[in-house]
Amino acid sequence: QVQLVESGGGLVQPGGSLGLSCAASGNIFSIYAMDWYRQAPGKQREWVATITRGGSTNYANSVKGRFTISRDTAKNTVYLQMNSLKPEDTAVYYCNCVAGSGNYWGQGTQVTVSS
Repeated sequence: QVQLVESGGGLVQPGGSLGLSCAASGNIFSIYAMDWYRQAPGKQREWVATITRGGSTNYANSVKGRFTISRDTAKNTVYLQMNSLKPEDTAVYYCNCVAGSGNYWGQGTQVTVSS
């Protein structure tokens, strides 16, 4: 089992920046990759970014060049730095991990981009 706890959401103006954190605990050695997803009101949850155990990263086209996924292995934490935020980035952001024992989700953190 893996437990994920997100933090760092909030309200930001368009063009601003915000950073999210996802702290993992439990059977972290079984984790293959960690991802960020988001779900806007009335829309399906969509994938945002991935970082693999080897450190490779990948991004959705909608956030490429604006968002950066990174990790601190000593703290078992993955980050999502979001720059040049747009109103359409407003959503609940979820941390996800793919592990040997299954697929795990955090509780989500709200990001609102509005003036």
